[in-house]
Amino acid sequence: MPEINTDSLDSQQVQLLAEMCILIDEDDQKIGADTKKNCHLNVNIDKGLLHRAFSVFLFNTENKLLLQQRSDAKITFPDCFTNTCCSHPLSTPEETEEQDALGVRRAAQRRLKAELGIPMEQVTPDELKYLTRIHYKAQSNGIWGEHEIDYILFVQKDVTLNPDPNEIKSHCFVSKEELKQLLEKGKRGDVQITPWFQLIADTFLYKWWDNLQNLKPFEDHDKIHRM
Repeated sequence: MPEINTDSLDSQQVQLLAEMCILIDEDDQKIGADTKKNCHLNVNIDKGLLHRAFSVFLFNTENKLLLQQRSDAKITFPDCFTNTCCSHPLSTPEETEEQDALGVRRAAQRRLKAELGIPMEQVTPDELKYLTRIHYKAQSNGIWGEHEIDYILFVQKDVTLNPDPNEIKSHCFVSKEELKQLLEKGKRGDVQITPWFQLIADTFLYKWWDNLQNLKPFEDHDKIHRM
């Protein structure tokens, strides 16, 4: 694996690069584990290295979506607006449990607490609805990028927020109209949007948002959407 100098990066974020992500093949079958650092280097992504991830979309009881702006400290896609929470299940017994995507949903609960300060008991794995998976690849800069099969998780609940400033620069709840205005700003270059969030917004998001009370028909655990 290539040696990358991380001295100029945020020390707290560099520590997280040692976490072990779940390596998968293109059918989302577990084939091993590697560090978050190695999984996010473009030189490895270009060779096909692929890992498992998730994206949480949390809505309040007013049907508004919680967005976050990633902190400037983030190694990939700093300062970008994105959905509520995006991260990776780790290669641990708790988070590799595949029945009903339980490991992924446990990881999402952990990261909602770590990033947004949402108490663990406020969003349980059972409350996170697993809809489908998307497979995408995106470069953040010349060194770092993403190549993931991303589990899409929805939850609607009013929660307590206490974001970690090392993870999140800002956050807000938006209506569909407000999100469309933000994405238009992104297209003009006034703000930055993460590529996975843009892909999901361009394809599935509004349809799902219109059906928050009945998402069962949109669950598709067989197909992986290649984007």
